[in-house]
Amino acid sequence: MIEIVKLVINGKEHILPVIEGSEGEKAIDIRGLRQETGYITFDPGFGNTGTCRSAITYMDGEKGILRYRGFPIEQLAEHSTFVETAFLLITGELPTRKELTRTSVYLNDFSPLHENMKAFYQNYPPKAHPMGILSAMVNAMRSFYPELIDLEEEMNTTYLRLISKIRTMAAMAYRISQGERVVYPRSDLCYCANFLNMMFDNVVVPYKIDSDLVRALNVFWILHADHEQNCSTTAVRVVGSGKVNIYSTISAGISALWGPLHGGANQAVVNMLEKIYSDGFTVKECLSKAKDKNDPFRLYGFGHRVYKTYDPRAKIMKKICDIALSKMKRKDPLLEIAKRLEDAALNDSYFKEKNLYPNVDFYSGILLRAMGIPVNMFTVMFAIGRLPGWISQWKEDVADPEMRISRPRQIYSGSQKRDYIPIKDRGQSVKQ
Repeated sequence: MIEIVKLVINGKEHILPVIEGSEGEKAIDIRGLRQETGYITFDPGFGNTGTCRSAITYMDGEKGILRYRGFPIEQLAEHSTFVETAFLLITGELPTRKELTRTSVYLNDFSPLHENMKAFYQNYPPKAHPMGILSAMVNAMRSFYPELIDLEEEMNTTYLRLISKIRTMAAMAYRISQGERVVYPRSDLCYCANFLNMMFDNVVVPYKIDSDLVRALNVFWILHADHEQNCSTTAVRVVGSGKVNIYSTISAGISALWGPLHGGANQAVVNMLEKIYSDGFTVKECLSKAKDKNDPFRLYGFGHRVYKTYDPRAKIMKKICDIALSKMKRKDPLLEIAKRLEDAALNDSYFKEKNLYPNVDFYSGILLRAMGIPVNMFTVMFAIGRLPGWISQWKEDVADPEMRISRPRQIYSGSQKRDYIPIKDRGQSVKQ
């Protein structure tokens, strides 16, 4: 039986078809609504609006499910690497040993930046935010590297070039901001190990690669590799719908990610935990303040726009935090506060009724802090991890025959038609 929806407007019945996804989720197809009825839907923030069909990421917020191309995030975090996961997202399948080796070789080969691009870094102000630098430099890549053409091999080369060079650009931005020499990639190191070495290697004290920290970084980036149609991914699809080149499209995604409500959420969590620690608030006081609508205090890292249960990524991130801190023989008071807050919130009726469970940001900032990543690099780390997802979404969008240039409608709430008044007749109240 074909499922339909009947919409009655002013006594007239309109039939709307229903679309069903591979996991049973359903959508009312309103593509002909305005043309047939003159009406549009109103959905601020697009929380109830589907803008595309996608085969990349599946989420079930009620059950706490997250899968990339059908693979559970728990399995990928435990067994995969970031490079393998990136290959999966972009191509749709896990790589063979030969494909993975070839991909790794390309990523190392593409690591160095064009000589003229390096000069840009020297001219940014010392206190320029790394996200601003990264967004601008990715956009600038269009001037230094060839336009995409319709050959699959050329497109794959462009994807690998982006994934490789974003790592180099991020580390370079950090080193220059610290007044330190730039460290270049080493062909003998894997993707994540290379990044850590480019960030922290020192002439006096050479950086020692730790396999547990390399694994922790792999997991961090895997958990952030894609997350369905979020703010930055939607920005990528909207900008890309205008047939903009991939470099400028990714740059738009980086800019969208920069905001504190999106990519900057883990930084907000760390700042909150530091304040709790410095001010000596008890867990009970924190929960009480969080419930008080008149108190400016906010308990960041709890709740999610989609998840109505425990974020599956947060469980994995919490475990990785414990491993990393144990390996470094460090006790971070912020992690201890975070655990106590979590335990208390999970047993508090207010938080349970409102489905306020820890999300991935609650622990990811603590992990980055433990690894030595400065707070102003947190969103950059997010961007590196999210890049394969952005590329996958852009690639899918370009190939989708149903897609059109994004052009939302609006409900106009301004003045009705007014006649122009010459300036000499407007009275003395008008500012000159």
